[in-house]
Amino acid sequence: MVKWTDKERSTVRTVWESIDIDELGPEVLRRVLIVYPWTERYFGAFGDIFTTTAILQNPKVAAHGIVVLRALDQAVKNMDNIKDTYAALSRLHFEKLEVDPDNFRLLADCITISVACKLRAEMNPQVQATWQKFLQAVVDAMCAQYY
Repeated sequence: MVKWTDKERSTVRTVWESIDIDELGPEVLRRVLIVYPWTERYFGAFGDIFTTTAILQNPKVAAHGIVVLRALDQAVKNMDNIKDTYAALSRLHFEKLEVDPDNFRLLADCITISVACKLRAEMNPQVQATWQKFLQAVVDAMCAQYY
């Protein structure tokens, strides 16, 4: 279990409150698919996602990006119990979807980049360190069923 200071909890909440899930969710998943094209293999049901233009215009990509960030909202609300909060989701990605767990780190990196682009100077090194600590806890929870 991750230990959080009051300052870290406040920082995570402040960052999260600045995020518009409907805006940032699609951006994050689009970034993952464009920057790491091998991740397309997990989204075969999304139709054509083989070019940047197709990814940017695909409504299923946008919708799933929103789903991903809504799941992240659960981690923000349950910072003391992220592993249990994500247990079923981790099992799903391991047992049924067979997602390579390294992709969770790639997704976290894309979330951080997208958040940093939005927050700009507000994403100073201390805020970034706290945000990345939070996302690492999420990644660890998502990988829990793999080990």
